[in-house]
Amino acid sequence: MLEAMRALPLLIALSLSGSMAFGHASQAAPAFDVASVKPSQHQVGPDYNNQIAYSPTRFTGRNVTLKRLVAEAYQLQLSQVLGPSWLGQNEYDIDARATGVSTREQMALMIRSLVAERFSLKQHSEMREMRVYELVIGPSGAKIHPLNGGEPVRAAGGFHFHGDLREFADLLAVQFSVPATDNPSEPVRASTSPIPVVDKTGLQGIFDFSVDIHPELGTDMFTSWQRALQDQLGLKIESRKGNVAVLAVDAAAKMPTEN
Repeated sequence: MLEAMRALPLLIALSLSGSMAFGHASQAAPAFDVASVKPSQHQVGPDYNNQIAYSPTRFTGRNVTLKRLVAEAYQLQLSQVLGPSWLGQNEYDIDARATGVSTREQMALMIRSLVAERFSLKQHSEMREMRVYELVIGPSGAKIHPLNGGEPVRAAGGFHFHGDLREFADLLAVQFSVPATDNPSEPVRASTSPIPVVDKTGLQGIFDFSVDIHPELGTDMFTSWQRALQDQLGLKIESRKGNVAVLAVDAAAKMPTEN
């Protein structure tokens, strides 16, 4: 989905919209036909874990945490999933397959059923006041448009993105948490608790664009992205405090049930 994500320390696909209601998976919820869930033989840590991939019939995760799986299942950002620290530390390998073509929303419901069954997940939803960023259209109007049916994807340099703007907001949440550095020889690490970013643009569809962004020494990624969003995409970020839906994990098994 995101070519540029290969270069990121964290691989994430996040949502703050909470488009699907919280709660326990119902008996009628869709489920994968075959799924393998195992603890990862070698833990890689927060710089390299949570590597996930979707296809219309398959979901895979390498060194993925249960916190990441819950976020995928309920279409949330990591900061919206609360629970014991091991949720974001223990790593698992997932290979799940479904018969027929599934949408991303259907796949999320299947992941919800998977974590409920294999990890005995118990959770509840609540509202928490927290700081959030809103992605909105800038004063000069959006400079990007969704792909039309059959429109070819144009290869371009820079930071390439392909997906909907909810996914772009998820990506920005991670990017914004990368701090400034004055030493180019030292790698910088994104925060494990980024501030949520909410897509408030109202723009629907799949987008494909590249952003020419050049981080500077002494400048954090939030500042760099603020400039690029307005100048190149016609978007901007607004900061606010408000009530945000979160999912609190009440109980979960560290060892998944057998495949």
